[in-house]
Amino acid sequence: MTLARPPVPPFTFETATQKVRLAEDAWNTRDPERVALAYTEDSRWRNRSEFLQGRPAIVAFLTRKWAKEHDYRLIKELWAFHESRIAVRFQYEWRDDAGQWFRAHGNEQWEFDAHGLMRRREASINDVSIREADRKFIWLLGPRPSDHPGLTELGL
Repeated sequence: MTLARPPVPPFTFETATQKVRLAEDAWNTRDPERVALAYTEDSRWRNRSEFLQGRPAIVAFLTRKWAKEHDYRLIKELWAFHESRIAVRFQYEWRDDAGQWFRAHGNEQWEFDAHGLMRRREASINDVSIREADRKFIWLLGPRPSDHPGLTELGL
């Protein structure tokens, strides 16, 4: 039996926006097991040049990712939606082992099953090095506070 992961399709502007924020909040926990529960057991991913399938592969990927991307903070924003699909633009900031900061810019296309689990994720991402003084995603580690501006409000 598959548990529902509301909101479920077909999406409205409000439910698509809510789904995006729930995904952002989960990713900002940097907990691979928790994040993977939002995806179907056989979910298919393209992340940059990597192709993954299934929750175990997602957990392994996210574990590797967050082991190298320190102080990770992410903001996602709804771009478009239709029925069971959502398009998102996002940016996140992180630093490497040497202390160099980066801002990653990306777009994702998501497809959901009837239970609200993501069955497909396509992500294109580019990293740009930034100075620590140029960081904009400043909050305690974890989900972004509700009063912290989003991408559009930050001019990104």
